[in-house]
Amino acid sequence: MARDSEQEGRLTRISAFVFLHTEHAIYAALGMLLAATAVLALIDATGLLFAAIREFGGSGELLKIVDSLLFLLMLVEILHTVRVSMRSGKLTCEPFLIVGLIASIRRVLVITLQSSEVMHGALTPEREALFRASMIELGVLSVLILTMVISIFLLHRARDDQQVAGQE
Repeated sequence: MARDSEQEGRLTRISAFVFLHTEHAIYAALGMLLAATAVLALIDATGLLFAAIREFGGSGELLKIVDSLLFLLMLVEILHTVRVSMRSGKLTCEPFLIVGLIASIRRVLVITLQSSEVMHGALTPEREALFRASMIELGVLSVLILTMVISIFLLHRARDDQQVAGQE
C-alpha cells in the first residue's frame, strides 16, 4: 500500500515537471514569435513614417502611422504579459485591460478620422446614417474605455504592494 502511494507521488512529480517545462517552452516560443512580429511592425511603422515625410501626407497617412504604432504597443504589452506569466507563473488581468484600452483608443482614432472624411461634401442619407452609426460606436467605446480605466485604477488600488504587474 505504501509503495502504491509512493509510486503515485513520484508519477505526480514527474508529470508536474513535464507539464511545467512544456508550458515554459510554449511561452518561450510564443514570446519569440511576438517579438519577431513586433520587430516587423516597427519596421513597417518606420517605413510608413518615412513615406509620410517624403509625401508630406495628410491625416490619412498620419492615422496609418499612429495605428501601426498603437498596434506595436499592443504587441509589446502582450509580450510583457507572456514574460510576467513565465516568471511568476501567474496570469494577471491588468495587461489584458491595457491591451483592450489601447485597442479601443485605436478604434476611436479610426472612427474619428473616418467620420471627419465622411462629413466633407454633401450630406446624403447614407452619409448621415454612417455618421450616426459612428457616433453610437464612439459612445460605446467611450463607456468601454472608462470602464477599463476604472478597472485598472481599482486593480492598482487593491494590490497590497502597490507594484505594477510584472514586478512581483
